[in-house]
Amino acid sequence: MSRNRLVGVALSAMLVTSCKGVEPEDKPAQAPAQAAAPAAAAPAAPVAPVPGRMPPVVDPHNLYSETTSAKLRPDIAAAPPRVYVPNRRSNDVWVIDADTLQVVDRYPVGLNPQHVVPSWDLMTLWVTNNAERTDKGSLTPIDPKTGKPGASIPVDDPYNMYFTPDGTSAIVVAEAHRRLDLRDPRTMALQTSIPVPQCKGINHADFAIDGSYAIFTCEFGGRLAKVDVAGRRVLGYLKLSKGGMPQDIRASPDGKVFYVADMRADGVFVVDGARFVEVGFIKTGVGTHGLYPSRDGTKLYVANRGSNQVFAGRGGPGSVSVIEFATRTVVANWKIPGGGSPDMGNVSADGKTLWLSGRFDDVVYAIDTTSGAVKKIPVGTEPHGLTVWPQPGRYSLGHTGNLR
Repeated sequence: MSRNRLVGVALSAMLVTSCKGVEPEDKPAQAPAQAAAPAAAAPAAPVAPVPGRMPPVVDPHNLYSETTSAKLRPDIAAAPPRVYVPNRRSNDVWVIDADTLQVVDRYPVGLNPQHVVPSWDLMTLWVTNNAERTDKGSLTPIDPKTGKPGASIPVDDPYNMYFTPDGTSAIVVAEAHRRLDLRDPRTMALQTSIPVPQCKGINHADFAIDGSYAIFTCEFGGRLAKVDVAGRRVLGYLKLSKGGMPQDIRASPDGKVFYVADMRADGVFVVDGARFVEVGFIKTGVGTHGLYPSRDGTKLYVANRGSNQVFAGRGGPGSVSVIEFATRTVVANWKIPGGGSPDMGNVSADGKTLWLSGRFDDVVYAIDTTSGAVKKIPVGTEPHGLTVWPQPGRYSLGHTGNLR
């Protein structure tokens, strides 16, 4: 038996024990009217990563401790400061100079580019072109040192992409097929697939603090799927109590709960990851969509897209809410002047600017994280999951820069 196989068997056994209460079918959701503040932090026990090469958890109270502004790697910092914007309908990527706010480049990619995803080793930015309702999906690599694209690689339905915590596999989220395709993280050759049949519209994810499982959102099923990626199996599903269109998902700094944006519920569900049950709900704004931790790990920026619909018109009541992790309460609400549709993005390396695509307004928003002041940069048609580069951190779990 190979070493990798032994690791997989050991991990599966561990997860069966640790997730004994998880049922294979839907569990009834139970949520109070609002999220309760977390209990005062107790002295943290060391977090043991899953077997493999996952980097150790440095601070058990804050899994974002290595993504602060001071932790920008020198080799990554050498890349020019850029914002890479995939435009779903114009089938191209526009590049913004983050210092001057000017568009400095643009180039065609594949059909329907959805997200720009930093690789696990932080050496490549991958554009996920899922070519909706066709078999022409592809991934386009961008070299962040030059900002230039390479040759696209044919890949089936890459709506989004993540990476296993040990970096051995890319996880292509094949949304239309309700499937997770594990691929070689450099060549994108298929390794294996994990069917997730009850997760209609599978799209976003985040991992447990120890990397032992991931929770994926099912946009068109109103539920979540808990997946043992190493064991190649679904551990269970959780039907959310209201709303029904979950989007982005992020772990709390201590890894105990996950925050789930829901575009129909106009807020964020709080889910206990280990028990896989709802424990709260935080009202934010219309069309809750993207979630981005602050660089100091104390706040969560919530993009409210301004509509409960998949497609909408310009100038909706878009906004950004700021949730304080310590109290699980909204401490600020910033409206987009003149209306807008803030969608996906990330925070600048210095933590001073929140960059978000304006999905239905064909702009990018540069939002001051102190005042909420907004600057707008026109881009291509229907910008979606932009990424900001460089970013601090040791490795990427995917999406638009879920770094740890």
